[in-house]
Amino acid sequence: MRRGDGHRAGDGERAYRERLFLLARRPVRWLPAVLVVGGLVFDLATPPRYTAAPFFCAAPLVAAPLLSLRATARTALAAVLGELWGVSHRSAAPGHHESVTEAVTVFVVALLALGINRVVRPTGARPASVRDVSEAAQRAVLPPPPERIAGLAVAARYVGARADARTGGDLYAVQDTPHGVRLIVGDVRGKGLEAVAAAVVVIGAFREAAEQEASLEAVAARLERAVRREDGRRAGPEPSEGFTTAVLAEIPPDGPSVLRVLNRGHPPPLMLAPDGGLRVLAPAVPALPLGMSEVASWPARSEETFLPAGSLLLFLTDGVTGARDVRGRCFDPSGRLRGRRFPGPDSLLDTLVEEVGWHTGGAPADDMALLAVQRPMGV
Repeated sequence: MRRGDGHRAGDGERAYRERLFLLARRPVRWLPAVLVVGGLVFDLATPPRYTAAPFFCAAPLVAAPLLSLRATARTALAAVLGELWGVSHRSAAPGHHESVTEAVTVFVVALLALGINRVVRPTGARPASVRDVSEAAQRAVLPPPPERIAGLAVAARYVGARADARTGGDLYAVQDTPHGVRLIVGDVRGKGLEAVAAAVVVIGAFREAAEQEASLEAVAARLERAVRREDGRRAGPEPSEGFTTAVLAEIPPDGPSVLRVLNRGHPPPLMLAPDGGLRVLAPAVPALPLGMSEVASWPARSEETFLPAGSLLLFLTDGVTGARDVRGRCFDPSGRLRGRRFPGPDSLLDTLVEEVGWHTGGAPADDMALLAVQRPMGV
């Protein structure tokens, strides 16, 4: 077995278990609401001498280990209000003196559920705090770009993975240079603070090379050397396998209708035309990610294409293309976006982030970095 195969197999098994967990957990999360509604229906459908207090006691107790503190509190409040409504409904019945006692019982159980939530749920607090540090560090190195750069409209988003996943090394950068507007979107192999540190190295090398180098090929060569140096610095007793997938793009200052793209093993960008048309800008010849020159080496070539006025360019990481629903189906951005029109980059990214969230049933399992650039009409 090659080194790293066991890691990938473990990741696949862990992802499979996570999907099964999500598939099982989604209906269970509705159980507290079902119990509250069931209690109300029971009160309406049965004679006053019967009580729905067991339903209202069970709802917050079920919510406590499954839901957040806020959701548990909402469930507890709904249960208490449901019981009070039942008390008022049964108050007309003679001899039903237990109603007040039952209401107090539901109230006490609701408070108990909040305490249980605080005892049970902090099992994830420590990993979450470590993850928060990584995510905060990553956000610090990925500040939002200016809304306009050299006449182009620009927007970016970074969306962290769900709380039980470690943050990755997603990155983006865009800047105006003497050679035109240049940008990079990439993903460093690995997770946690080490991946964030490697992403900082890539962004720093890009910003310097983008100003100095006359071609995207030369920029990519500088990044290759930077990734190899960082990989060597992080290497332990065994050789490291660090690499970075990346796509570089350039819109020259003397021809905003020209787009050059150089792809190093990264999901291809998409070009959305003003009429709803969509092109996947896949490379004619695939290339290995940055940092893998020792495995194989061949000259990476940029490819030039026409960029119509009003077109939107979408660059993304595999946190989008690899986002899975509970059945394991990947999100297809080109299929979702084809035939649709967006007024600008912000609208496009907001829509995409929202639809990935719907697809995964919440936050995605992997981080997402997205960058959109639009050549406005008349530019």
